[in-house]
Amino acid sequence: MIRVPPRLLVVEDDDPIRTALRWALEDEGYDVAEAATGEDAIAQVAVAAPDVMVVDLMLGSTDGFAVIREVRREHDLPIIVVSARADTHDIVAALEAGADDYVTKPFQVKEITARLRALRRRARAGGGAAPDVPPDEVVLDAHPAAPLVLREQRGTVHRGDEQVPLTLTEFRLLCELAAAPGRVFSRQALLERVWEHGFFGDERIVDVHIRRLRTKVELDPGSPRLVVTVRGLGYRLDPQ
Repeated sequence: MIRVPPRLLVVEDDDPIRTALRWALEDEGYDVAEAATGEDAIAQVAVAAPDVMVVDLMLGSTDGFAVIREVRREHDLPIIVVSARADTHDIVAALEAGADDYVTKPFQVKEITARLRALRRRARAGGGAAPDVPPDEVVLDAHPAAPLVLREQRGTVHRGDEQVPLTLTEFRLLCELAAAPGRVFSRQALLERVWEHGFFGDERIVDVHIRRLRTKVELDPGSPRLVVTVRGLGYRLDPQ
C-alpha cells in the first residue's frame, strides 16, 4: 500500500524562515506547501485542505488571526502559530481565534516538529472507532429538551439533535474531563494528557481552550455548570 505523506501548509512572509521550515518539515516526511500571504493561505485551504498548518501572525493586510478564524469556519485541522509576538494578549488572541498551539520566535525547528508529532498522535487517537465497534454514549447533561451526549469512539458530541462542532483539542479536553467526573484536573495535568508535551506547554493554553469549550457545551457559558473552575486547583466536569 502506498503511504500518502501528510499535507502541511506553512504560512510565513519571511522567505528564509519559510524555506528553512519547508526543508526541515520535508525531512520529517511532510508534503509541504507554502503561502507568503494570508490571502494565499486561505485560497490554498479552500482548494485542498491541508492536514496541519503552521501560521505566522504578521502577514500584512490579512494577518494570521484572520487566517485562523477563516480556516476554523470549515475545518478542524491542527494549527500551530509561530510568531515573534510573545505578549500574553497576542498568545491568548491566537488561541481564542482557534489555534491549537503557539511557539515564539526565535525557535528550534525540532520544537516545531515535536509539537507537530504530538498533534498528529492526538489526531489519530481522536479519529473514531471502527464501524463494527458499538458507540459508547456518555450523557454529560440530561437536559430534557437538549441532552448533551459524548460519543468518544465516534469522535462526536451532540446537543439534542445537533452535533457540537468541537475542534480536536476541545474534544480531547472534554474526553479527559469526562473520563473522571468530579475529579479536579490541574492545568499541568491537562497539558500532559491533552497536549502530550507538557514540558513545552504554557498553562494559558488550557484556560483559553476551556473558555472555547464552554461556549460550545454550556447552556449558559457565562455561568458554567458543566465544566467548573476550582479556584487555585484547576478544572472538573460536573455532569448535569
